[in-house]
Amino acid sequence: MANVVSNTYVWKGKNKQGKVVSKTMNAASPADVKTELRRQGIIPTSVRKKNVRMKGKVLPGDIAIFSRQLATMMESGVPLVQSFEIIGRGHENPAMQKLLLTIKGDIEGGAALAEALGKHPLHFDELFTNLVEAGEQAGALEKLLDEIAVYKEKTESMKKKLKKAMTYPIAVLVVAVIVTVILLVKVIPQFENLFSGFGADLPAFTQFVVGISEFVRGPGGAIMFAVPATLITLGIYFNKRSKKFRHRKDKILLKLPIIGTIVEKSAIARFARTLATMFSAGVPLVEALDSVAGATGNIVYEEAVLQIKDEVSTGQRLQSSMETTDLFPNMVVQMIAIGEESGSLDTMSGKVADYYEEEVDNLVDNLSTLMEPIIMGFLAIVVGGLVIAMYLPIFKMGAVVG
Repeated sequence: MANVVSNTYVWKGKNKQGKVVSKTMNAASPADVKTELRRQGIIPTSVRKKNVRMKGKVLPGDIAIFSRQLATMMESGVPLVQSFEIIGRGHENPAMQKLLLTIKGDIEGGAALAEALGKHPLHFDELFTNLVEAGEQAGALEKLLDEIAVYKEKTESMKKKLKKAMTYPIAVLVVAVIVTVILLVKVIPQFENLFSGFGADLPAFTQFVVGISEFVRGPGGAIMFAVPATLITLGIYFNKRSKKFRHRKDKILLKLPIIGTIVEKSAIARFARTLATMFSAGVPLVEALDSVAGATGNIVYEEAVLQIKDEVSTGQRLQSSMETTDLFPNMVVQMIAIGEESGSLDTMSGKVADYYEEEVDNLVDNLSTLMEPIIMGFLAIVVGGLVIAMYLPIFKMGAVVG
């Protein structure tokens, strides 16, 4: 069966009353549009393909929502192709709509769901396609899609909480920097001109702040902003292209106070959640560990899991392989050992994931609570210090006059 791709066409024609009408229609070709119009009693005068300007992009959150929608529809007995049609046509994101309708066309052309999803590795990773394939082979696609949906929802929820924890302090610090720069560049020079007419020596603290203002307004200011911007740009560049750089960065992140604990626990939570999902789907352990490695979100843990995979493939127990990495707490190792012994590795991994996901939630909440007074104190010191520095000469003058 040929792969049918639906396009949008703009058509004009005359209806039975001789009135000119114009609308859009989805069809495989202009000929199909004309055939359908004639069937409706409309004489087509022009048919042209609509130029659809794609807006937005497919986000991980879109894939998580799609997973839940597809799982729900399949459990309700809606056929696979029809499910893609309903979800695709109803999606608000044009990029996601195009992706889903393309996959639908591949399925209509005879491709298996896993094969159709595998053509879009940027949006459906190896873990996703492996689970779908396992579900198709076992005849339990609905159950596996539900597990994928749960997995995606939990991982996206964790990502959002981590981003939320970092967004607030970064936003406040950016505002603090902007306010400080405005004070140094615009306000303090006005006070400096005012003080220069007094003929008296300025207080040391005021002289220090005036010196900073002159530095920021001069070439030094440009250098001060250019250097961090350059370092950030280089960091983003090398993070994408250098594995060695990512390894060093992730290793440093793990050693940072508070932040390092959150990164470590979130990596363990992802490890356990992915392992539980893959193993419960019937994916062999060695094959599952490949997907688990990529899901940890930290290259230090990723390399450790790949090392575990190599050792397990030679017949070593998962528990002992995890112990040799020195990255997993004893509680995690013992839970995995109990799972191996009792034949319930997926259940025990799920319990580990639940525990560490809750730990990450608590740490993120505590971090937000802790950062708020620290940031407020920082703002008070910086902005308050600048204001005090400007008013010190006025207080000094008042004391002399008094």
